[in-house]
Amino acid sequence: MSLDVLHDLPQSPGVWASAWKRLRNNRVGMVSLAITLVFIAMVVLAQLGLLAKDWQKEVGTAFAPPHFVGRIVDGSQTAVVEGAQGPAVDISDIDPLAPRYQEWAERAAQFKTAAAEKSETLPLGGDQLGRDVLSKVIKGAQVSITVGLLAALFATIIGTVLGAIGGYFGGKVGDFLEWVYNVFTSIPYILLMFSVAAVLKSGPLAKVFTSGVWTVIIILSVVGWTGIYRLVRAEYIKHRTREYVRAAEAIGASHASRMFTHILPNISHVVLVQLSLHVVSFIKAEVILSFLGLGVPLDMVSWGTMLTEAQAELVQGKWWQLLAATAFMATFVTAFALLTDALRDALDPKLR
Repeated sequence: MSLDVLHDLPQSPGVWASAWKRLRNNRVGMVSLAITLVFIAMVVLAQLGLLAKDWQKEVGTAFAPPHFVGRIVDGSQTAVVEGAQGPAVDISDIDPLAPRYQEWAERAAQFKTAAAEKSETLPLGGDQLGRDVLSKVIKGAQVSITVGLLAALFATIIGTVLGAIGGYFGGKVGDFLEWVYNVFTSIPYILLMFSVAAVLKSGPLAKVFTSGVWTVIIILSVVGWTGIYRLVRAEYIKHRTREYVRAAEAIGASHASRMFTHILPNISHVVLVQLSLHVVSFIKAEVILSFLGLGVPLDMVSWGTMLTEAQAELVQGKWWQLLAATAFMATFVTAFALLTDALRDALDPKLR
């Protein structure tokens, strides 16, 4: 067969093109992808200041209910007695400033200030200061999703690279990485998080990591790579002696090419599943760190800080902040998990 005939034969699509074709046929995966992209777009717009930039403004009354609940009228709070006057009492003997009160009242009346009109209901209600819960939950999504995605991404990269090196090469390199892995896993997860947080928030590193968000990302990345490393290392040990890797070696492919061009696409479903699980667990970890004062600073808001505030509000019967934060977090986490399952099915070579 001539070379021209071989050139005219249809070429098989690549790994990623085939995966995208299979993903498009998965309706649940595409819907989850759309929801995930909406949340990511919301995060980007909030980061640019185009969305929820006024989340700190007190636009409503304290604990303003949502629109669908309607205005709550409390008779004990709305009862106002106007024009009630009692007998004149001369208190100049006990208060030397008493003669000046009338003068000060007349002078203050000359400078009228327009009080900002506050809404009695808000789209998703208000918190104890009258801030809009909808704006808070969008701004909180910016922090929580950024922390979850970036921390999970960094932890996945660290675990995948170290697992690939340890599983592919083995020998002394693998033994050294196993020793590092055992050191990290020998320390309880919570104590390790607290230790890294203490190092980053004190001493000379405190001047470098001034942003609370990046501090949380680094904490979670440093302590969260071990599980991914263990699984990726096992997969590389299993794949490094297979025929397609030997064939790549025979045609002169480098070690890096064999590790990340040939083996990695065939184990990408394992990496993606771990990435999804870590996004979910890191969002929950951010809640814990923020509750303990090791998370985002006080002048920022996240889903974790909103849930912390909602605990005290729920006792008073104000449930809308808890509902908003929980609904947004559950929607994103569920959509992201389903999307990752769809990507795993599209990339898993056993299901092709």
